[in-house]
Amino acid sequence: MSETTPEESMTAITIHGIPNCDTMKKARTWLEGQGIAHDFHDYKKAGISAEKLGAWADAVGWEVLLNKAGTTFRKLPDSDKAGIDRAKAIALMVEQPSLIKRPVLEYPGGVLVGFKPEDWAAALG
Repeated sequence: MSETTPEESMTAITIHGIPNCDTMKKARTWLEGQGIAHDFHDYKKAGISAEKLGAWADAVGWEVLLNKAGTTFRKLPDSDKAGIDRAKAIALMVEQPSLIKRPVLEYPGGVLVGFKPEDWAAALG
């Protein structure tokens, strides 16, 4: 019997977000109900790197990641909202992780943003 390395024993699925968000709670409950093992990354407490956000932006587009409907975005100064491009959006999300749409689910083969049970079932099936 061979030993597993720490990398091999880590869960392949990670849900990123903040614990007190209602959508996050629904998503985590759904994962548990499906018996899908996962890790949780609280990006408000632990932070998030520009590299990770860049990888997500490559996968789904920065426009999908940036939560323009939330209170945090609405409270931004107009100068921060003006002329948003990929680089500016990523810098803002690193500074204020609450600007990231929740949840972000990383799984082998992809990234999902937002919680739609039918999309999650199709991806994780």
